[in-house]
Amino acid sequence: MNSPSQPDHTLQGCEIIVGVSGGIAAYKTADLVSKLAQAGAGVEVVMTDAATHFVGAATFQALTGRRVATKVLSDGEYPLGAHVELAAKAKILCVAPATADYMAKAAHGHADDLLTTLTLAYTGTILMAPAMNVDMWSKPAVQRNRQALEADGVQFVGPGSGWLSCRREGTGRMAEPKEIFAAIKALLAEPDA
Repeated sequence: MNSPSQPDHTLQGCEIIVGVSGGIAAYKTADLVSKLAQAGAGVEVVMTDAATHFVGAATFQALTGRRVATKVLSDGEYPLGAHVELAAKAKILCVAPATADYMAKAAHGHADDLLTTLTLAYTGTILMAPAMNVDMWSKPAVQRNRQALEADGVQFVGPGSGWLSCRREGTGRMAEPKEIFAAIKALLAEPDA
């Protein structure tokens, strides 16, 4: 742990993409984005349409000081395409929450929105923080998708166990923002990051 006289510069100036898919845990992603920005990272937020029903883009714009990307075909801000330009400059792509739907699409190479298209275009480290109902998490299909993603080199943090929004206890709770933040720092500290 660093003392105040020895600041941690691991994230200073790093470009990080935070992908937000459509789950109730998206509210916790705002805290993660705030922590990353406070640590000096440049944070680009990419939201699925479903994610915007849980947390508004204005929240992430305020926390990052940057526009939130939501469409594959933007208004000209990304002449080469948001998926290409964002992928080229980021050191890490963190998807939190990573829903069952997003994980299935990523595992099978679907590209039907900006986040899944970006996932395919991105060649660096990908970190996913799954979040879903306990029964969904335990389904063989979801576990096969996780295994396929891990075989492709995707890193995971969580999910944890605890009280879920479905009013049940079990595994499927998105890792806490401080855990995801620590995982990002650890991945960026690796020599090839």
